[in-house]
Amino acid sequence: MTASDVLRLNDLGLEAPARLLGGFGLNLVRVAAGEAIPGSYWGDCEAGVIGACVYARDDTPVHSLLHEACHLIVLPPERRAAVHTDATDSIEEEDAACYLQIVLAERLAGVGSDRLMRDMDTWGYSFRLGSTRAWFEQDADNARDWLVQRGLLTEATALTA
Repeated sequence: MTASDVLRLNDLGLEAPARLLGGFGLNLVRVAAGEAIPGSYWGDCEAGVIGACVYARDDTPVHSLLHEACHLIVLPPERRAAVHTDATDSIEEEDAACYLQIVLAERLAGVGSDRLMRDMDTWGYSFRLGSTRAWFEQDADNARDWLVQRGLLTEATALTA
């Protein structure tokens, strides 16, 4: 699989991801083809964040859309409102966003955690055990615990919202 094979927003449409993000008080804003994505840290087709909005184009990878949304989800509302482009410099919040995006992928038909983890590996996410799956299954207890402590997950890794 190559980076061109990862799932993109145009593979899902806007409705299901917008509904998922809306459940967390976020707005998904579609950006026109060829336009720069507001609030994108990495540029190109990567999703962007400003306040409670996640910006994406049809060519935005689903993993990027979920990852940036998860950065906002893990923040308390008072911090979320101040976000523009760079959501955090916290390793704990970064790990929590990575973990949560895998869990949220199960809520999107045609995605699921297996596909999302493969796409994350293809795109170049880097984990010390060598793959997203190995990290998620063997090395992400700190991220899961962080999410449980903040009421975003249950001990059984179920979403609370």
